[in-house]
Amino acid sequence: MRRKIAYPLMALGMTVGTTLAVASPALAHGYVSSPPSRQALCASGAVANCGQIQFEPQSVEGPKGLKSCDGGLAGFSVLADESRNWPAKSVGSTVDFSWVLTARHKTSTWEYFIGGTKVASIDDGGAQPAAVVNHKIDLSKFPGRQKVLAVWNIADTGNAFYNCVDLNVGSSGGGAVPPPAATTPPAVSTPPAVSTPPTKAPTTTPPPAATKPPAAVGGSWAAGTTYKTGDVVTFNGKKFQCRQGHTAINSWEPSVYTLALWLPL
Repeated sequence: MRRKIAYPLMALGMTVGTTLAVASPALAHGYVSSPPSRQALCASGAVANCGQIQFEPQSVEGPKGLKSCDGGLAGFSVLADESRNWPAKSVGSTVDFSWVLTARHKTSTWEYFIGGTKVASIDDGGAQPAAVVNHKIDLSKFPGRQKVLAVWNIADTGNAFYNCVDLNVGSSGGGAVPPPAATTPPAVSTPPAVSTPPTKAPTTTPPPAATKPPAAVGGSWAAGTTYKTGDVVTFNGKKFQCRQGHTAINSWEPSVYTLALWLPL
């Protein structure tokens, strides 16, 4: 099932000379887009110098049963490099994981691990998933900084897809922050009487808070732009609506991954 690693030249319509053998674009498969997995951070440019994974974040495929961020693939070993100090997303105790699938393989299970402990398992029973799959996972027993290994087990092969997601669990929406400890205020002496009343500052009405203008609709699709669900763009003279929030990269044009990320209007 593992295909040749391919940079997205064919998807961009580029001509490849005879000196460079390039496979058709990795028909690829799927990855966790939110909270951003390590490959998603590489693809968006939030983490630099990732190598070839930045062009195909959906292709971290290896034998089932691994517990590695890179799926055992030497070409993607950067994903298992803990020295890179991967940025962690602040989340609550319950986290919504969203997968973008660019090839909807029949699925046995989806699994989530922290430190070798299985946190959750969702059984699809061999069904074909939608282009966007969401799971709400309770991580309340694992507060603080955690590395979550998210695994997509394919039903009709011996392979799975691997994603590592770095989180600060319970740091956002994870309950009320306790107030600071009460302290006894120091004694206050009575000030001397003031014969001249202080000058009263003129009363002014504060200006209304600035409101953020709505997102532009109908603008041209552009790589490097972060789109949210519902945004509308124009590409090759046609309009598309974003189905899943993501940061666009070259070869992810609406006409390429329409079912996964964009809905034609």
